[in-house]
Amino acid sequence: MNSNNLKFKIYSFHFTIFFSILLLTFSCAGPKRAGYYKEGFTERGLASWYGKDFHGRKTANGEVYDMYKLSAAHKTLPLGVYARVTNLENGKEVKVKVNDRGPFIRGRFLDLSYGAAKELGMVEAGVAKVELEILGEVPYQTAKGKTSAGRVSSAGLFTIQVGAFVEKENAVRLKSLLENRYKDVHIVSYDTNIQKFYRVRVGAFESEKDALKVADELEAQSYTIFITVRD
Repeated sequence: MNSNNLKFKIYSFHFTIFFSILLLTFSCAGPKRAGYYKEGFTERGLASWYGKDFHGRKTANGEVYDMYKLSAAHKTLPLGVYARVTNLENGKEVKVKVNDRGPFIRGRFLDLSYGAAKELGMVEAGVAKVELEILGEVPYQTAKGKTSAGRVSSAGLFTIQVGAFVEKENAVRLKSLLENRYKDVHIVSYDTNIQKFYRVRVGAFESEKDALKVADELEAQSYTIFITVRD
């Protein structure tokens, strides 16, 4: 074997190892799904609040929104999780249940109920810099009274949201793309009274466990998704 062939084989071996490590690194660094958040996780940023325009409407987990209760909306935290929210401007804090998705305004990471915002002393200001800390999740009870990791929705079927767009054409384009591989791809419009969004969703699953199988496939394709209750 001449020296050139030996050098080529050594280079190929080293490149294979490097590529394998690189591939493993990127495969482990995918977007966070709701279930990946752990108790004690903290996040800081701007929070806003929403009130009477949404009072009585259904939230993302199927509950009816009550503006006077202590609840919150977050884009990716697991629905049903409890968190402590601290107003970093005045030190006030409140315990809330995450039961909805949002906010859909750039620069904000949390939408609080009117009741929670009042406890934090931020109703008049409208927004405040806060810290959120996950406290834990209340076990979901099935119809038979047993705790289930693959929960079943009492409000209907689960679905996977793959995107939300201001322009309907973009939602239609994504829907057409997903229909090449998945069944029951649909668009749901959502009007916040400030902005109208077109949500692209996939499937109707009887349990969260069934939805997770398809969610994993979509995440592998670099979609940022979350599982919610179908409208």
